[in-house]
Amino acid sequence: MTINLKGELIDLIQPKIMGILNLTPNSFYDGGQFNVLDRALEQTEKMIYEGAFIIDLGACSTKPGAKEISEDEEKKRLYPILEKLIEKFPKQHFSIDTYRSSVAAGSLDRGASMINDISGGQFDPLMMKTVGEFNVPYVLMHILGTPKEMQKNPKYKNIVQEVLYYFSESVQNAYSYGINDVIIDPGFGFGKTLEHNFELLKNLDLFKSLELPILVGISRKSMIYKKLGISPDEALNGTTVLNTLALLKGVNILRVHDVKQTKESIDLLQALQ
Repeated sequence: MTINLKGELIDLIQPKIMGILNLTPNSFYDGGQFNVLDRALEQTEKMIYEGAFIIDLGACSTKPGAKEISEDEEKKRLYPILEKLIEKFPKQHFSIDTYRSSVAAGSLDRGASMINDISGGQFDPLMMKTVGEFNVPYVLMHILGTPKEMQKNPKYKNIVQEVLYYFSESVQNAYSYGINDVIIDPGFGFGKTLEHNFELLKNLDLFKSLELPILVGISRKSMIYKKLGISPDEALNGTTVLNTLALLKGVNILRVHDVKQTKESIDLLQALQ
């Protein structure tokens, strides 16, 4: 379980934390909090201090019902902040949360370390080719539909089998484009009901059969706050519980808003094991 980040071989046997940095005005939890340079720099420094190994920058909201913005707008939000972050934190690894190949290429040219694609290459036929040319790790996520309509009555006959089959096909496609380091993400909340999400979480250990690193992004999502009848602001405790369960099922990377609490969970589980 290793990935190559800019020539550095990273062992994922000990789980790593991916800290979320939303550069959008409308993300479901922290939209508008970090989309200006000084606050983005401050939040990045805080997450690095608390234990984030990777910082994941997203400039295009993919929350349920989100409207698509133009590529130019995404680049305008992303590139200036990415450039300053790389300048200030040259040894830090930055991931780019995008489904557009041109945004990915521009970010990798500027020094980003990896690409996190919610569409798994479905939205842009040039994405996998682009990632393969840069020879960087690729987070390949499962999604049913598009962000705008993915939560309108998603249906599966057997969600675990269907998502496993999706990965078996998509991973081979990624390999065909020269992508050496593929990380799979089941895509909690992306075209899935609450029941679908918990069925995936319950069977998460089955995805280890693919023999690839697994990333999970559950942080403050609706499977927590809707199930408990609370708001995203109140969903930290639920996030910690489900992240801990994911770790026990063999997850290698946790994508989170709250780095400190996640690091504590990892450290305590490592001590136990």
